[in-house]
Order: sequence, then structure tokens, then C-alpha cells
Amino acid sequence: MGDEIQRLKEELEKVRSQLYVFYELTKAMRTTLRLDEITYIILTGLTAHEGLRFNRAAIFFIDEQNKSLKGYMGIGPIDSEEASQIWKGIENDKKDLYGLINNYHQIKQSRQNSRFMELIQSLKFNLNKKESLLAKALESKLPICIKGNESETLKKEGLVQKMDLGEFIISSLWIKGNPQGLVVVDNYITKKSINDDDVKIFSMFIEEAQGAIENSQDFENTLIRSHSDPLTSLWNYGYFQYKLDEELTQAQSNNLPLSVMMIDLDDFKKFNDSAGHIKGDSALQMISQIIQKNCRKIDILCRYGGEEFSLILPANRKKDAQLLGERIRKSIARSHILDSDFTVSIGISSFPEDATDKKTLIERADEALYEAKRQGKNQVVLA
Repeated sequence: MGDEIQRLKEELEKVRSQLYVFYELTKAMRTTLRLDEITYIILTGLTAHEGLRFNRAAIFFIDEQNKSLKGYMGIGPIDSEEASQIWKGIENDKKDLYGLINNYHQIKQSRQNSRFMELIQSLKFNLNKKESLLAKALESKLPICIKGNESETLKKEGLVQKMDLGEFIISSLWIKGNPQGLVVVDNYITKKSINDDDVKIFSMFIEEAQGAIENSQDFENTLIRSHSDPLTSLWNYGYFQYKLDEELTQAQSNNLPLSVMMIDLDDFKKFNDSAGHIKGDSALQMISQIIQKNCRKIDILCRYGGEEFSLILPANRKKDAQLLGERIRKSIARSHILDSDFTVSIGISSFPEDATDKKTLIERADEALYEAKRQGKNQVVLA
């Protein structure tokens, strides 16, 4: 009788703890609408000691255009040595669930990913195979728990091979009536068995996570529409101002350089007046694509207004920015667009050598741009 009472007490405490975790995680997911932050909270909740306690968790989203599943984010150790370091660090720092979630801002600023994150973000799977594990998981609205001998039969599956999965749970993310991604969790390091209670609380959490991701996607779609230039599909002036504030803060916090480039088409008004506005718009679209092709993935290209473009270059010194500016200038000069030849004048300023605040940084780049115009156009001038 005593043993039974003790068992019931332990079960009750476990349920109480799970409900508390569930409440805290859903509360945390309401603190932001940014998809990357929501995803990080979800994965932290799945892996944290105060959360659902899985060793690893990863989220994949469907790329509709390429009919593939791409790794978006993952949290967890890549091996037992890294696991020991991570868990020891958490214990020493005495970080609770919110402390771990707040870590994301430091990770984001440092731009350094863990090895597991890099692994997940490198993964991409074709969705053409209808009988594959991924296809079955996406079709199912309930989590699938793979255990024991069943995992052995799936060794040839791409996801299982790449993540070296043994016992694991895989669940689709149904948003607006369609599967849009997958969540995968396992106990890769501890090899702890996944029981029915784990699956049950995981399932409840994923239901909440789906709602949070849907809200986030709606927010980001609205943000993109309001900050996109309708002609070139580049970011607009408002986004440039917002993003430069953010990037400048990160550069200051991490003691990193930052450059700003202002690009203006030379004598564009003459082309517009002679060829007409429709051709003028087409030329702007083509030139914006040439500039975009020369940029790095982390560079932020915006249409500043009219025939002027602005470019934010994170972690980029002035000399590196000058090399990029020359590459852009030459690419446009040698491109024959709509039976016409175009050139650009470019001005560049850099943090911290030219300015330490946003307003002055833009002004210095603008001054350099107009100096390029005065010197004869079709050239790059540094502040």
C-alpha cells in the first residue's frame, strides 16, 4: 500500500512538473513574433532540463518552390564530449529556462553556430518519394515515435543517416491546414528510452508550437510586404533605416566593423525621358539583380529611392567594401541593358573609422557618393 501511494505521489509530481513546464513554454512563445526567436524557444523547451529534456531537437521547413525539406534550426550536442561541456556550462551558470532562451540574442549577435546547428542547416531532402519516412511524417497529424527494431529498418532513410538517429520522435507542423515542416527529437547522448508520457507531453507542446509559428509567419509576411519595394522586390528605405540601427548596435556590441554603400545610377533621368518610364522600371529591376548577384548572403540591399540603392555590409571593413563596390561598378558598366549602357557612382563609409552613429554614417557615404559624381561619375569613392 505504501509503495503504491509513493508511486502515485511521484506520478502526480511528474504531471505537475510537466504542466508547469508546458505553461512556462507557452508563455515564452508569446513574447515574440519573430520566426527565428519562436523556433529557438520551441527547441530550447524541447531540450532544456526544465523543459522536456530531450538531448537534441531540430526543426525543418518545406521549401515549396524546390519541393524539398530544409533544415532551419537545431539545438543539442554533436557528440558526448560537447554534451559534457554544454551541460556543465549550464550547471555552472545556473541558467533556468528563460536564461537559456535569452542566450539566443548573444548567439545571434556573434553569428557563430554550434556544430549541430551547422549540421541541421546543411540538410536538404527531396520530397518526391511518397513512401519515405519524411512523406509519412508530413502526412500524419500525430507524432510518430520510432523505437527498437523499427529504427533499424529505417537506416537507409536520409534523415536517419544524416542525424544518426536511433530512437526518436518525428512530428509534422500543420499550419493553415497544410504540413509546413517537421520537428525531430531524440536522446542521442544519454540513450534514454522515450516513453508514452514523453510522446504525450511532446504532442501537447507541438500543438501550441504550431499556433506560435503560424502567428510568426503571418507577422513576418506582413513585415516583408510593408518593407519591400514593389518594383525591385528589394528592401525599402524604411527597412534600411531599421536594419542599419540593428546592425550598428551589433557591430558596437561585438567590436566589429560595418560599412554602408550608397549606389546611384548615372544620368538615369536622360534614359527615362528618352526610353519611357516602363523601360526605366525594367532597367531598375535588371540593375538591382546585378547588384544582388555581387553581394554576400549577409549583405542587406535596399532601394533607397528613385535610382539610388543602399547596401549594409555587416562585418565589412572599408577596403573590403571598396573591392565589392568596384565589382558592382564593373558588372553594371559591362552589362548591355535594354540596348543601353549604364554606369553607377558609389560612396562608402565605415564604422567606426568614419562615424559611430547611424545619421553620420549615412551622411558620410552620401558625401562620398556626390564626390564620385563631381569627379566624373562611374567610380567608387571612400568617405
